[in-house]
Amino acid sequence: MAHRETAPYTAQNPREITQLIHSLEGHKGNKSKNSGGFSVRKHTFELPNGRTVDSWKMSDWDYKKANLPTYARGLFTYKTLAGNDEIAVRGYDKFFNHGEVRKTEWRNVEQNTRGPYELSVKENGCIIFVAGLDDGTLLVCSKHSTGARADVELSHAMAGERWVERHLATVGRTKSDLARRLRDMNATLVAELCDDDFEEHVLAYSKEEAGLYIHGINLNLPEFATYPGHLVDKFADEWGMKKVIYVMEDDITKVKKFLDTVAETGNYNGRDTEGFVIRCQARENEHSPWVDWFFKYKFEEPYLMYRQWRECTKAIIGGKPPRYKKHVNITKEYLDFARQKFVKNQGLAKKYNQNHGIIRLREEFLASRGTTGADIIRQEMEGGDVDSKDVVRNVVLVPIATIGCGKTTIALALVKLFGWGHFQNDNVKTKKGRGQVFADTISSLLVTNPVVFADRNNHQKRERDQLINDISKTMPNVRFVAIHYVHDRANFEPIRAATRARVLSRGDNHQTIQAGSKDQGEIIEIMEGFMHRFQPVDTSDAPDDHFDLVIDIDPTIESRENLEVVIEKLHSTYPGLFRDREMPTPSDLDAAVQWAMEYQPDFKMDLSRGGNNRGQNQNQNQNQNTNKRQNEPKPKKQPKMEYFGIRVQAPRINSILEAMFRDQDAQTAKFFRHLQNGRRIQAEFHVTLIHRASASQHQQYWEKLNALHGGVMQQANGNWEPELGKCGVHLERVIWDERIMCFVVRLNGAATLTASNETGKATEEVNFETVNAVAHITVGTADQSIKPKESNDLLQRWLNEGSGPNGIGELAVKGNLVLEGSVRGVLGRS
Repeated sequence: MAHRETAPYTAQNPREITQLIHSLEGHKGNKSKNSGGFSVRKHTFELPNGRTVDSWKMSDWDYKKANLPTYARGLFTYKTLAGNDEIAVRGYDKFFNHGEVRKTEWRNVEQNTRGPYELSVKENGCIIFVAGLDDGTLLVCSKHSTGARADVELSHAMAGERWVERHLATVGRTKSDLARRLRDMNATLVAELCDDDFEEHVLAYSKEEAGLYIHGINLNLPEFATYPGHLVDKFADEWGMKKVIYVMEDDITKVKKFLDTVAETGNYNGRDTEGFVIRCQARENEHSPWVDWFFKYKFEEPYLMYRQWRECTKAIIGGKPPRYKKHVNITKEYLDFARQKFVKNQGLAKKYNQNHGIIRLREEFLASRGTTGADIIRQEMEGGDVDSKDVVRNVVLVPIATIGCGKTTIALALVKLFGWGHFQNDNVKTKKGRGQVFADTISSLLVTNPVVFADRNNHQKRERDQLINDISKTMPNVRFVAIHYVHDRANFEPIRAATRARVLSRGDNHQTIQAGSKDQGEIIEIMEGFMHRFQPVDTSDAPDDHFDLVIDIDPTIESRENLEVVIEKLHSTYPGLFRDREMPTPSDLDAAVQWAMEYQPDFKMDLSRGGNNRGQNQNQNQNQNTNKRQNEPKPKKQPKMEYFGIRVQAPRINSILEAMFRDQDAQTAKFFRHLQNGRRIQAEFHVTLIHRASASQHQQYWEKLNALHGGVMQQANGNWEPELGKCGVHLERVIWDERIMCFVVRLNGAATLTASNETGKATEEVNFETVNAVAHITVGTADQSIKPKESNDLLQRWLNEGSGPNGIGELAVKGNLVLEGSVRGVLGRS
């Protein structure tokens, strides 16, 4: 396909734009109950001339759905002077990283796209939109907002507009000139604002390199239509703006080879880069039309590591302990280097805190080691470093709130949607050691739940410190997420109004505040006490520096909107938690909130003066003796042992599978790709040594492993699933049929069991071996109805019949691949 030599143009159809706006309005907030599978947030911005524009935004996961009215990410509409609806600003269609969605998997890219392929270097700044309105006004926006903002002195949109003025001055043009030209084109100019004086990111831009890098011109239409790169460059030259670097290719195989090569170093044309945006044309199938389409090839690392270094450096400058969970050893080394630099150069720390000298310090450190960021990441990957996106369990949600914010509504809605764990502090029925009982219960729920909501106000730092410390003692790998109901003291009156309205309107349907039975003045006094004791999250200091993620939400708005914000943030930070499930529709969210609102607590605690919790609860139960026993603290009961197994690292298994099937023909790789596309590959991988169901047939081995587990437990500080030892797992081959896929493996490992007898202590070596006919790791099943234990049936067939025409596939693992496995006992539900 040759270059387009003329600029594309299509005028807006006012009726079509009105229909688009009506569709978006119909999916706005809570109005989406009966209107389909996506939700929209609308924000109205007032312009300096008194006119307004509306910004429309959807959740990231919604852009993956079919049949949206538009896929524009960055969309502003307004009323023209003639009274027509019109698109003012139109960003790109939301585009995804390679492999992030089915459409960007390479085999689909190869089959359903055509060139020329423009591979533009991903500049490292913030996106800016520039467009012209019907009155000759130039509108400059960031992704979802315009001009002045109360929370910052200089917003991204304002900084972008200043750069527009500077660029235009170099060619003798004005903002009005640009506004008229863009409106005549019915187009939005898309640029990257790169200015280290305004805001340093990860890559450095000198004063000569700073400015607006024009990388797109989009038609202001609901569907996506954009200019080719050479016409974008021509426009940038004409209006005095900067151009992005891009490479042209006609062959998709050459595109992949080029990208893979650059990814090895993260450097192109002598400069570090975050990645490339690939622009081409795509179609849904061979009968569909070709349309403009983008995807990205992003190098996540070493840039995430660089950002961590920046935040840790600012922490030590401020006298705070640096907080980091990834890149631990190299970060410690970097911080030692930074401290020495700050001692030698007294002014350097002050400049660093003002976002100057960040990149230079990093480059000096790398030069002192004679290495690059890419080399560091490669070494860490070989060691199995785990990123947030790979987290699949051990997440505790910690609300930070006051009474009436809606925290329990959010908690119950999450339980309804995802089946996660939830425990309320009000259900702790003992007076002594309530905090410890609460934390212990959260820890025990983590055994069988990937996420647990720790439902109490946690409005003071001492509460957060107790919860985090007590859980961390028994569950050292937990990630804590703050659900922070922001209490700005300047906003206390609206918060009071919202929370009081909720509490007073629900009467006695609350575990601690029975507003229907008690004096309202007394209830309000209790609520005021919580508000005045509220301590906001401060991640620069303990204990809040232990939060892996902070989700700020507004206590004055409805729980339905806050629920969507919480899910969106969790989904973007920990996609592994949602890997094998459909994301909820707006109707699902509505139903979950409604279910949560109708929830009736079965135990109530009276916080008011003179409250008789014991007597009240006795009256609520038919049997007073039963109620008395319920009020007594119950010791934690260890769940039964389900099985013993050897865990292996999921990233290593996934990368080995991808490498094995990457170059296979379509028929050989068919079932593996089916598992991938259907998200049927397991999130965790293990070799089963023995299951409880087989214990009676192998009683001696089961008892030995249980004894080993019990001995290790005594030294494990309460961890119910401690490591019993290491075991080498030698991957031999992959076997599959149309139902299930698994690795055949060999094991090499043992542990020493110490037992007491009449003559003293005796030791015995316990070999780690499986009671199954063939040691194996189940990779995945074709659908949910197929149980992983079917691997045993498949492998028995393979032993008897071999592979080939009988429908059994087989691939040998090349080389001598031995993974280090962690032997553990896995507990079932108590």
